[in-house]
Amino acid sequence: MADLSTRYLGLDLRSPIVASASPLTGEIDWLLRLEDAGVGAAVLPSLFEEQIEHESLEVDRFLSTGVDQFLEASGFFPELEDYNTGPERYLAYISEAKHALRVPVIASLNGTTPGGWTAYAHRMEEAGADALELNVYNIAADPRTTAADIERAQVELVESVVQSVSIPVAVKLGPFFSALGNMAWQLVEAGAEGIVCFNRFYQPDIDLDQLEVVPRLVLSTPDELRLTLRWIAILRGSITGSIGATTGIHSAKEVAKVLLAGADVAMMASALLKHGVEHLGLVEHDLQTWMDEKDFTSVSQMRGSMSQQAVKDPSAFERANYMKTLTTYSSTVHIA
Repeated sequence: MADLSTRYLGLDLRSPIVASASPLTGEIDWLLRLEDAGVGAAVLPSLFEEQIEHESLEVDRFLSTGVDQFLEASGFFPELEDYNTGPERYLAYISEAKHALRVPVIASLNGTTPGGWTAYAHRMEEAGADALELNVYNIAADPRTTAADIERAQVELVESVVQSVSIPVAVKLGPFFSALGNMAWQLVEAGAEGIVCFNRFYQPDIDLDQLEVVPRLVLSTPDELRLTLRWIAILRGSITGSIGATTGIHSAKEVAKVLLAGADVAMMASALLKHGVEHLGLVEHDLQTWMDEKDFTSVSQMRGSMSQQAVKDPSAFERANYMKTLTTYSSTVHIA
């Protein structure tokens, strides 16, 4: 039977399947169910910069907006009436989760400026977090702000947090950098122990009846995996440290793909919200079955075996793949 153990951010995990931040990691009962289902680690919902500044942010209202549009998911969202209402409550939750679970607990910070981040990163470590995920969410809406300004600010933010803690720090990146590979390299050089690809930005919508800008939470689909897959394959071997994959991972197929590309862990949220916590056990079983069929004895053996540096045609992950896709598709089209 294949060995599913892996190492992420210097932490030994029993499985490469990690529960990423979602309402399911926002309550102890759900965390315990995730652990029983076999999860390798859990990323807690983020403490937002706005919470540090204002002590309260209606995260429950934001997360639950639009949930009823997904009937298959509605039964799996916990009640979060007073969820994560401030920094002190969040720190207490980290401590509670750490005492309740055997698997690693990864705290999360979401913001754009150093400010209170440094102090709260240290307090998260004191509360018992095994690692910290920096969820850097920033829309560069000011046309006078350059790409270099944005990159510099994010690197400085990571440096300040890394210097304030002794636990490993991962950075959850967005894909919208003109030189993404260099940005990932800069963050690792700044002290990040790992990169998570990618931050899935929730885009606003316009309510035509009320003429208001409203949030819309749409769960991911497996089709969204390709961007993550490409960049993990490119980054594996180009940067040191761990790589986490997230967005579009719904089954063992997607888990296998990101591991082959070079990820150390596959993070799941939408699939668990859609199908329930028990879906995790099915994914693990199917992954182990596939690995046995392909004669992979361990995750470490398969990790990165189809990265850009490992495949026969490295250009398949770059522009040549774009050209091949278009020409292959056009050759199959027959106009009546």
